[in-house]
Amino acid sequence: MSESRVKRLATTLMDATTDKDPLVHEQIFSALCYLGGQEPEEILHACEEYLRQHDKLAYPHRVIILRAMEAVVKGSLSQLDKSTAKVVIFLASNEMTKSKDIIFEWQQAASNVLVAVGRRFINKVMEEVLTKFQPGVLPHYFIVQTFANLSMANVFGMVPFLNSILGTMLPMLGMARQDNMKSVFCYALQSFSESIQEYLANLDKAPDPTVRRDTFSNEIFSAYEVLFYGWLQSREAKLRLAVVEALGPMTHLLPSEKLEEQLPRLIPGILVLYRKPAEAYYISKSLCQILEASVNIGSRTLDTQLDTLLNALQLQICAPLDSSMPVPLKNHNEVLRCFTVLASSFPDHLLGFLLPKLESGNERIRVGTLTILRQIINSTPSQMEFKKPFILSSMKLPLQDNSNRVKRAVVHVISAMAHHGYLEQPGGEALIEFLVRQCALPANQALLLPRRSSLEMEDLTDSHVRDISVNTLFLISTTVDRMADVLWPYLLEFVTPIPLTNALTPLCKSLLFLAAQRQEEEGDGFQLTYDNNAGLPSPYALTVRLLVVSSQPYLGEGRGSACLRLLNVLQLSVHKDLKPLWSRKIPALVEHLEANTTESLSQKEWEERLLKFLRETLAAISDPLWTSQLTQEMCRRLSSYNCYPMEKNFLYKCIGTALAACNNKDLVRKQLQDLLETARYQEEAEREGLASCLGLCAVTHLDETLAKLEEFVKSDVFKKSAGLFSIFKDRSDHEVEKVKSTLILCYGHVAKHAPRELVLARIETDILRNIFLYFNTKDLTLKLCLIRSVCMICQAICASDQSGDFSFSRKAELVLQMTDFIKAEPVDSLRTSIRQKAMMACMYLVILEPPLSDTEKAELVESCLSSVLPLPLPDAPEPLWSNTLHALKDLLKSLLHRHMTPHGLQNMFEHLSPWIKSAKEHERERAVDVSAAILAFYREKLNVSTVVPFYNLGFLMALFSPRCTDSQASVRQHAVDCVYSLLYVQLCYEGFSRDHRDDSIEKLKALKPGLRDPDVSILFQACCSIAKVIAKRLPPDQMLSLLLSMLEGLADPDRNCSRAATVMINSILKERGAVLLEKVPEILEMVHAKLQEVDEEPVRRAAQQTVCILATQHKAAVVATLLGRPLPLDSCTCTMWQALASDPPLTSQVLELLLEKIHRDVPYKENKSFLRGSTPERVATPFPLAATCALHEILSVRESGPAALGLYAELFVSLLLRVSCTVGVQPPRNLPLHKDRRSLGGKGGGGGPAPRPLEPCSSAVETLKAMLIQGGSQEVVRAVAEAGGWEWLWSTERHHDGVALLASAMAKHAGPKLPSIVKHLSPMFNSLYDSQRLTTTAFFAELLGSNVVNDLVLLESMMDSMTARQRDSCNAVRMLALRGLGNIASGAPEKVRKHGAQLLASMMNGMDDKEDPNHAVALEAMCGLSKLLALMEERDVRSMLLHVAIRIRPFFDSERPELRRSSVVLFGNLTKFSAGSSEDAFFEQILNGLVTLLLHLQDPKAEVIKACKFALRMCGPSMGCPGLCDMFQNHLHEDRGLHYGEFMNDVCKHLMQSYPDTLTRLVATNLFYFKSNWPDIRAAAPMFVGFLVLHVNPEHGQQLDLDELIAALTVLLKDPVAAVRMKAAETLGRLVRIV
Repeated sequence: MSESRVKRLATTLMDATTDKDPLVHEQIFSALCYLGGQEPEEILHACEEYLRQHDKLAYPHRVIILRAMEAVVKGSLSQLDKSTAKVVIFLASNEMTKSKDIIFEWQQAASNVLVAVGRRFINKVMEEVLTKFQPGVLPHYFIVQTFANLSMANVFGMVPFLNSILGTMLPMLGMARQDNMKSVFCYALQSFSESIQEYLANLDKAPDPTVRRDTFSNEIFSAYEVLFYGWLQSREAKLRLAVVEALGPMTHLLPSEKLEEQLPRLIPGILVLYRKPAEAYYISKSLCQILEASVNIGSRTLDTQLDTLLNALQLQICAPLDSSMPVPLKNHNEVLRCFTVLASSFPDHLLGFLLPKLESGNERIRVGTLTILRQIINSTPSQMEFKKPFILSSMKLPLQDNSNRVKRAVVHVISAMAHHGYLEQPGGEALIEFLVRQCALPANQALLLPRRSSLEMEDLTDSHVRDISVNTLFLISTTVDRMADVLWPYLLEFVTPIPLTNALTPLCKSLLFLAAQRQEEEGDGFQLTYDNNAGLPSPYALTVRLLVVSSQPYLGEGRGSACLRLLNVLQLSVHKDLKPLWSRKIPALVEHLEANTTESLSQKEWEERLLKFLRETLAAISDPLWTSQLTQEMCRRLSSYNCYPMEKNFLYKCIGTALAACNNKDLVRKQLQDLLETARYQEEAEREGLASCLGLCAVTHLDETLAKLEEFVKSDVFKKSAGLFSIFKDRSDHEVEKVKSTLILCYGHVAKHAPRELVLARIETDILRNIFLYFNTKDLTLKLCLIRSVCMICQAICASDQSGDFSFSRKAELVLQMTDFIKAEPVDSLRTSIRQKAMMACMYLVILEPPLSDTEKAELVESCLSSVLPLPLPDAPEPLWSNTLHALKDLLKSLLHRHMTPHGLQNMFEHLSPWIKSAKEHERERAVDVSAAILAFYREKLNVSTVVPFYNLGFLMALFSPRCTDSQASVRQHAVDCVYSLLYVQLCYEGFSRDHRDDSIEKLKALKPGLRDPDVSILFQACCSIAKVIAKRLPPDQMLSLLLSMLEGLADPDRNCSRAATVMINSILKERGAVLLEKVPEILEMVHAKLQEVDEEPVRRAAQQTVCILATQHKAAVVATLLGRPLPLDSCTCTMWQALASDPPLTSQVLELLLEKIHRDVPYKENKSFLRGSTPERVATPFPLAATCALHEILSVRESGPAALGLYAELFVSLLLRVSCTVGVQPPRNLPLHKDRRSLGGKGGGGGPAPRPLEPCSSAVETLKAMLIQGGSQEVVRAVAEAGGWEWLWSTERHHDGVALLASAMAKHAGPKLPSIVKHLSPMFNSLYDSQRLTTTAFFAELLGSNVVNDLVLLESMMDSMTARQRDSCNAVRMLALRGLGNIASGAPEKVRKHGAQLLASMMNGMDDKEDPNHAVALEAMCGLSKLLALMEERDVRSMLLHVAIRIRPFFDSERPELRRSSVVLFGNLTKFSAGSSEDAFFEQILNGLVTLLLHLQDPKAEVIKACKFALRMCGPSMGCPGLCDMFQNHLHEDRGLHYGEFMNDVCKHLMQSYPDTLTRLVATNLFYFKSNWPDIRAAAPMFVGFLVLHVNPEHGQQLDLDELIAALTVLLKDPVAAVRMKAAETLGRLVRIV
């Protein structure tokens, strides 16, 4: 019987192979394999029988079964019975040969079965297969392939058969007509040859050690003749490749004499196949084997084939190579192997062929030849040892090739040569030089070109070649020991040539490594020896080179650090006295570089460090001759840096520094003359460098420098005729201007650097006299140089100790000249720095004596303001613009500093005032910015010796204070700074010290951050604050001036400023006494009209003040009048309501009046619809709605806070109930229209925003939010908002959820307010309105979840109220009441035990609620009970334990996920009470639910999965199985993923170990879920059964109704979901354990 069931299982699975899903196929295959693992013999017989009986089964399905048979055979080969093997062999043989046509997948599977069996039963397989391999009859394709695969799978078993197989096969070769048969014969011959070679290589392990190569030689040769002379000529590519692949291994078995005889035909025959590039790899592989076989026999005829062979192989190497394609890359490697084979036997012939190829002009030939050369250098070093000179001499032409591919190949060859001693030979230096020159190629070009994957087809850039060369140089320097003597000190010769600049960093790194090695060998006295190294650069050349390139330290991959380190290593070679200084200074310089980046390093500071280092070096050496030679070396090197302007600029500075240290004045004069003659004046960097050079030289050689410049001024360069500087005679006018510019700069730098004690005497006589010759110019460069020189001259004068006694007679003339330069600049654009530089020059000039006249000052200020302030806005923040504005500020400060009086300030602002009031924003912004800087400077520098009146304070305050509300944020902030400075200046004039701090004035600074925000209310508050400070600090005698000036400010072009003037006037007047108005209605109407006419902030604020004052006297009249305004409220009315929030006592009274209006009328009226059955429409009543809107406007103002706090509970309860009564309520129809529609838009539609749409509920919610904010409960508002509760409040469906969120937030953030709120809200339980009872219950229910209620002694009364609500007619109220009772578990857990029976009864009643069609009340009861159970007495729970468990069980499989989740969680909580008398009964309930809980771990809802994990963890301890309990505890974490399959496998293992008797019960429950609606559970159920079967004891497995189970699983095999079918198939396979 058991046999029939195993067979039935296998048959069921095999029937399912017709499934269309490939994943199901794989699972069926796995299941059959599992069955075969348990019962291999029976399954193999079953498969054999099935295939035999289902002869018409399609081959794709037969393949699955055959694959399974192969797997079973492989897994059980050692214990397989011979009879079974015979059956399998016979079946596989028939399957393989059943169709004469080739059906590859099917017949291959059958062949694989034979090969698998043949690994052990080779004789049986051969016995069967040989019956179908008869002489004279062409065999089946797969018979031959099976022979081939068997020969590879079982070498020792198969080789003894090969002789007879070959004997039978050879005649068949001539019978083969079809290419596929010929191919398979080739494959067989290849496999036979390889297996024979393996056999012969392992004769010590072979069963027959007498086998020899010549045993097969004749047959292999016969086959060779057919293949080579017949089939190789085929047009079919696949056949040709098969022949080629076979010929390679076959040649190793050919008789030596036959191979020798065939080589003249064989090699050309193979080579000719290279015409087909796609076949090249297989040809090369075979050719390599042929060559190896030929070399092994010492072939003499191979020599005659070499030329042809080498030409063909080189063509392969020279072919384009794409490294992303593996086959061409493998071909490339095989061809190189061929060259290695040939090089080992024919080195002379090979080199004779290769080396002339290096002279070819063809790039590919040259690259290919170099590639081969590298291969043979590396692979045959002994054969090449005596060929090194020839190879080196042949490299001359490749070294001159400009192709990047050739260069790369040469670098690779050089790398190989370095490792094998070639570079030590004569001629090796040329290769090293080539490598260094490649390191000097441009870098970073790779970023500009897309990289390709190919090695040969890519666009190789110089950068790629450089990268390879740099790596190669470093590697051979550091890893090839024999190269040290070759490279040191030879590499130093490449440091100084300018074309090799890009190679400096890699050169220095290599030299540093080599020098470190040499230092270890020679000790601390290590230095260069010039005796045998005549080509080495001199110490001067090395010093100059390394120092100059270090001036741009981050170029060339950070060459600065590398060069300085090398310089440090060479210290003794440069000069014997440098070690103490350089050992200290150079590491500090390197450290500074490494601590910075390109962005953070100051170039100017770095150059100064290097120049200081140079000065200290010259001082340390203190050798005039050495200094002179260094200077001359620097001058000689100048021209070589023409293409490196920055380095040349620095070299000029070095020359100046060296000249300053030089004592030979003749040399100084000569060098200065040479510098002036040879300078390239068209280059800006060179002009700057030359000027810096002369300036630095003037430090010690002032007279010589000035004399040489004087001589230069008088030279022919400016006369265009022959003379001393005849080199300039052919220069154009433009070039002459550049020379003049350089001359002017030189004078400026000479003045800047010359000794301070000497410079004053030379300023006007020797320097300015020559500069004034060139002011009449339009050349931009010359202008800038003139201005810079003037600046440097003025700075030099100021820095002199005698500057106070120096009277600059030509000062006014220079100021006028600078002013002309400024005026000449266009006012519509800022393109040059002339304005900035000229104003800087004027700033320095103003400082000097004598002072300018008033007219000159006025002219200068007007010219600068008119040139800078009107400039158009820059497109982006430009340094040029910011520097220009900064220069203007500095100039005005400099002018003011000479006249630090109110009158001087007045003069300055008379010029600035029109710009401050400009209608153009950018002009206004700049003027106020400048003003703020000037006033801050005035305050900082003011030193009042006597108390004097600040007579123009009123005028200035009126000029700036309204600007605090300018439309431009920057103007506002600068204006505050101006007011701040003016008030402190006033205090100084009143006699206070300059460091005195006034609290009221300091508050102005705190206003600045808020002024960034253009919000009108913020600006208004700031304006009022400023006005109060001004009113407090302004002297009485300035009040009139201030008011008059402010009145003028009402016409300011900026409306913000005109409004600010109004506000300030009102604020200042208020400080002196308020004016009360009388007739309330008329006044309010007038205020409203005024607001409509002008919707400006000053008017708005003034109006609000009026309303507030009126309400203080007549609150009832004001409230009544404003409530009469039409709805929705327009912005003007809103403004008037908001005014009532400014005075807390008044606000409280107004709020009480409005609350009275809300309660006096019903909240809505119901209008019955004329449609039968429709719900009556609810419409809000107008007065409560108007009062609610008014409350919102008042409570939206921050000042209403104290009043809102005083009426907190009343406001909260009234507004909450107002919200509940307006959910779904419509606004009143036929609202009174506004008399003047302009109230919605003001003049031109600009009078404020349109009224909000009037929605009663949203209006009430917004009012409640405003009340909470003003009542200090901002956290409540934020918490509710973050949870989305405010939107829920006006939602009909989720209103109670919004109330719950509000209650929770109140409990958390406003607990002390709750007693009063509860007191006012409790009566609403008896309200006539369902909505109010619902809102009250929801609020109380949530409060019960907070411990605040218990702390405030509110629990008992609220719990009683909730219990009473269980009889409420409203379903939602009953549900919320249960929620509240459940919340007691978290709000007052200590009270649950006391009221346990009452609470449990309430929850049971909820679960049994008969009027609960949607189970909403039951759901709440289950949730509540879950929370309460942990806190209840066991005796209270046990009596109802089973009742509850049975009652909730149907919900486990509910369609609603929340019911599934809640019932499962409750079940888990019930397990806590299962101990004792109820233990056995509850254990039955656990077993009843266990399958459901485990299967629902695959529930589509995550929350249900979490619940099941919890319930299982809770059930674990009650199941009496420690292993299962530990699994539940360790693996079922709620937030962790679960590998369900592994988990269920372990669960079932424990279940079957501990409860084997429950197998039938568990399987029966799972069978129920075979029909589940959820696919994941439908798939989990059969998997569950499969794991149970996997782990059950076979004896206990007999209790199952196996037929029923197989039938059910068979049905699942037709499930529409593939995953279900897969699990069913898997389980069917496992049933073998219990069959």
